[in-house]
Amino acid sequence: MNGLKIAIATGPSGFVTVNSILEASKASGTSRLDWLELGLAAAEADETLHDVGVGGMPDALGRMSLDAAIMDGPTHRAGAVAGLLGFRSPIAVARRVMDCTPHVMLVGEGAKRFAEAQGFTDEGALLTDYSRERYEAFLRGEVDLEATGDQHIDGGDTVGAIVMDTDNQLACGTSTSGLAFKMPGRVGDSPIIGGGLYVEQGIGSAVCLGMGEQMMQVGMAMRTVMKLAQGLPPQAAAEAAMRDMIRLRPSCLGTTCLVIALNQAGDAGGARTKEHPDFHYWQATQSGVIKIEAPVMGD
Repeated sequence: MNGLKIAIATGPSGFVTVNSILEASKASGTSRLDWLELGLAAAEADETLHDVGVGGMPDALGRMSLDAAIMDGPTHRAGAVAGLLGFRSPIAVARRVMDCTPHVMLVGEGAKRFAEAQGFTDEGALLTDYSRERYEAFLRGEVDLEATGDQHIDGGDTVGAIVMDTDNQLACGTSTSGLAFKMPGRVGDSPIIGGGLYVEQGIGSAVCLGMGEQMMQVGMAMRTVMKLAQGLPPQAAAEAAMRDMIRLRPSCLGTTCLVIALNQAGDAGGARTKEHPDFHYWQATQSGVIKIEAPVMGD
């Protein structure tokens, strides 16, 4: 069975994710998709993380509305869920969409029914004491969304991860609770194939963190992978894709966005629109885990 060559993941939840991927890769009989799912699920289950899963921030109605997606390089299959209510691990449900249906994305009530049919347990509101307190403060008008940096309350709003095994096979995934106190029904780039994540075996992969409305309108993840296909190394590809977005959507400079990439050689790179303490990424190999600050393209 192949071992882990490298994993990278975005933002505050990336540290938990890559360490969990590294640990999962040591179990016999597991593969890149297992590591990816288990790594993202660990972030989803961690109540101290406020950008994904049970520790995340609810929408404007106080509901924990979760999105996730997973994509495999060698098979080019993908699965995603959006607006999923009541299930603590949307990445696990997204993988079932990929593995058990002919579809790519299920949303809302359909995603909920599918999760139940697959044996997942509906756990209701999923709000922690902290997220409930923050929501109540929002209702009282005590949370200034204009001052919180694109509604990234207490951290980024997504974790995205890419894994490569020792046979150089790639997979990527994302999970998010979305923007804090978002409009009900809002879905960002995270579960959108080509927007928030993309992988093409033989070329590379990219995942995004930040203001999804900006990145989904330029197909940021696929755009970055296409830069890799043109022969750019990951750092240059991420920077070029970010400059494209700045050119096409100058308003993105008022928001925080990050894209990270991994090429087929196992080299990583990333770029962001502006400084933000949570917009970095983590890299894990068998040698350990390191934090990497992506350069700012918006200066």
